[in-house]
Amino acid sequence: MDNSAATMKVLFVRSGNSSIDPISTNQGESLQKEGIDIEFFYIKGKGLIGYLSNIRKLRKFVRIYKPDLIHSHYSFSGILASFSFSGVPVGVSLMGSDVNFSGKIILFLLRFFSRHVWKFTIVKSRKMYEKLRVKSVFIIPNGVNFESFRIIDKYEAQAFLGWDSKSNHLIFASDPKRIEKNFKLANEAIEILYKQNIMFNVHFIKGISPSEMKYYYCAADVLLMTSIAEGSPNVIKEAMACNCPIVSTDVGDVKEVMKDIPGTYIVGNNTESVAEGIAKALEFNGRTAGRECIKEIDSSKIARKLISIYKT
Repeated sequence: MDNSAATMKVLFVRSGNSSIDPISTNQGESLQKEGIDIEFFYIKGKGLIGYLSNIRKLRKFVRIYKPDLIHSHYSFSGILASFSFSGVPVGVSLMGSDVNFSGKIILFLLRFFSRHVWKFTIVKSRKMYEKLRVKSVFIIPNGVNFESFRIIDKYEAQAFLGWDSKSNHLIFASDPKRIEKNFKLANEAIEILYKQNIMFNVHFIKGISPSEMKYYYCAADVLLMTSIAEGSPNVIKEAMACNCPIVSTDVGDVKEVMKDIPGTYIVGNNTESVAEGIAKALEFNGRTAGRECIKEIDSSKIARKLISIYKT
């Protein structure tokens, strides 16, 4: 624990419109283990106008909690925190979609706030950094909790999930209805393989408790991600922490994180390439060395990097 940071109080500002964001939750818990006092403020409302309707509530919350710093997650949370005029420094983590899918006006606002308003801005990948084009921005990927995402024997994990141990299993760990996840591409590639008599079970992982996700990564023969754009997708790093083979399109920092590890495959944004990647992963028929390769993004190490930014 960093005793010099033990008295620092940080308010996490994030959306409270749906399920609790596991990424910022994990980050908050990691910071608490390093001695930071973390509190959460939940925003109710959608769109920029909906977010700004929380100004009064946030200002009141800040008066009561008296944080040393506000760390907002996603762009609208950061804009809200700045417009609360609480007198507390505001920093922001841009998570991916708020840069990758933003139009010119939003990008202009993000650049302006990053240069002139926010104490710090964090992006999750070099691609986000290059799109934002602000030199002072930090590139810090989301950390992975190595205690939560640990290696379990494949057959033990399959037994826990009730999966057939004699079959191959592919997991698609995103909501197929989300356009940016591009399930259409995944489905077309799977159909190609079925026509070639390469058979496997497909599991859609949605709404699963984070405490159970390790069983899916450890039970699967391959994780498939066909997203159009990402920041620093945690699903890839969580799968790597469990040594799960991976097939992914070249989005976010995936190529940098996977680093040509045997059993992991970067594929093109077309059905033939994705199908070939899945076939190779199934033929690989083993576990990867992913966990060893991502030890530098253990949540505790990422937390210490954040603290150094907080204290500058």
